[in-house]
Amino acid sequence: MQSFLRVSLSVLLAASKLLHRVNGTILAVGRWIGVTALAIMVCLILGQVFFRYVLNDAPNWTEEGARFGMLWMSGLMAPLAYRTGGFVAIEMVGQALPKMIAGVLGLILLALSLWVLCVLWDRGLNNHVDSLSGRGCSTTLRWPFGIEIGKCGAKFANNYQYASLWVGMSLLILVNIELMIRQVVSLLGSELRLPRIDAVAVGGAD
Repeated sequence: MQSFLRVSLSVLLAASKLLHRVNGTILAVGRWIGVTALAIMVCLILGQVFFRYVLNDAPNWTEEGARFGMLWMSGLMAPLAYRTGGFVAIEMVGQALPKMIAGVLGLILLALSLWVLCVLWDRGLNNHVDSLSGRGCSTTLRWPFGIEIGKCGAKFANNYQYASLWVGMSLLILVNIELMIRQVVSLLGSELRLPRIDAVAVGGAD
C-alpha cells in the first residue's frame, strides 16, 4: 500500500510539474496578448469618442473592433486570474473546517468546476468555433487590402471573435486540472514539494 502511494505521489508530482511549465508558458504569452488587446481596445474607444464628438464622423468599425479585443482579453486573462487566486471566493467555510475536510471540500468544488468547464468547452466548440453559419459574418470588420478568406469573403467571420470563449474554456480546464492535482498532493501531505505558482499583477477582490 505504501509503495502504491509513493508511486502515485511521484506520478502526481511529475504531472504537476509538467502542467506548471505548460500553463506558466501559455498563460505568460496569453497575458501579453491580453494586455495588447486591452491597449488596442482603449485606443479604439478613445478614437471613437474623438471622431464622434470632435470631428462628428465616427468610423463604424471601432465598436466591433473594441469588442473583439475585449473578448480575447477576457478569454486569455481569466485563466491567469483563476490560477493565481484572482477570482472572487468565499473562504469562510473552508477556514472554519479542519484542514483535511477543507481540502476534500476544495477538491470536490474543483471537480464540479471541471465538469462545468467541460460542458462550456463543448458548447463553445460547437456553437462558436465550428458553427460559421450560425455566427454569421461581421458587419463592419474587414480583412485589410481586400483579402478574402472563407465564406465571409473580405469580412471577418464572427467565430473569430467568439472563438476566444472556447480558448478561454480550454485554458481554464488546463488550470483546473493542475489545481486538482495540487490539491490531491496537498492532501497526501507533500504540499512543500509542489512547484510554486508566482503571483502576477492581476486585479483581485481583496
